[in-house]
Amino acid sequence: MINLYIANTDNDWFDFLSSRGGMTEVNFWQPGGKEFHAIEPGELFAFRLKSPRDKIGGFGVFSSSSVLPLQIAWESFQEANGVISYDALRTAIARYRPDEQVGPATNIGCRILVEPVFFPERSWFDLPASWSRNIVGGKRFSTGDAEGLDLWNRLLESTETAPIFGNEFSEPAVRYGAPTLITPRLGQGAFRIAVTEAYGRQCAVSDGKVLPALDAAHIRPYSEGGVHVKANGILLRKDIHSVLDAGYATVDTEYRFVVSNKVKEVFNNGEEYRRLHGKRLRLPKREADWPNHDFLRWHHNERYLG
Repeated sequence: MINLYIANTDNDWFDFLSSRGGMTEVNFWQPGGKEFHAIEPGELFAFRLKSPRDKIGGFGVFSSSSVLPLQIAWESFQEANGVISYDALRTAIARYRPDEQVGPATNIGCRILVEPVFFPERSWFDLPASWSRNIVGGKRFSTGDAEGLDLWNRLLESTETAPIFGNEFSEPAVRYGAPTLITPRLGQGAFRIAVTEAYGRQCAVSDGKVLPALDAAHIRPYSEGGVHVKANGILLRKDIHSVLDAGYATVDTEYRFVVSNKVKEVFNNGEEYRRLHGKRLRLPKREADWPNHDFLRWHHNERYLG
């Protein structure tokens, strides 16, 4: 059965994002830094607007959950955190954690949603009958129950019958027939977090674990026909990412890190990278998340300097 989740949603967060338009992803953050396992990627995450509204105001497709330092959350999603600046995000978190010094290393819970939909006020609708005012965070519903199925149908029907603030929901097939998982279409921020978690927050080449020093590197850049999928990403230390992007290194189809002699010829330096030549990548646990051979061949043929 497909599940859905209704989350208590800050009205300021909702209003800020609904006024932006064109959002492909948002970070529904939780100030306490808790893990979230209530639903699976591809299920729907609905926004219950807090009092005095007490209505369902929209939803997103759940992509992933992570606990991230505040600075990383801001760098990954910026205004998609529902605020205008890093300082505004820090202030928002501090309101919920008044006894702490909130700063860049403060961990917050991040529920990453893609293809968010924000209904205009006239299209908000009532909460399910079983919803209780005592619910603090949210509640899961199943489409195997009449109430959950009705919620699923009302959310998707609202994308057809009402003008939408934000992105147009892109999967019309799920509006008809039995509920089914929706493939999350990752944006840049969701891609970064998905790759970071797939590689266990550790550089695939150097084994470094300092999160602010790591990047989710595209093998084939998005600007050159690449896509935001885990199989097009490798988690790398930032300097190694730069060397890869510049073509002084590549990864072969045996998942070995290959460094060009040109890094020495051009810069009369680079031994720190040459020492890594031939090292096999630390790969994600799921083989489906390993670098795709087509992307690796593209990088070798189009970017690598040889």
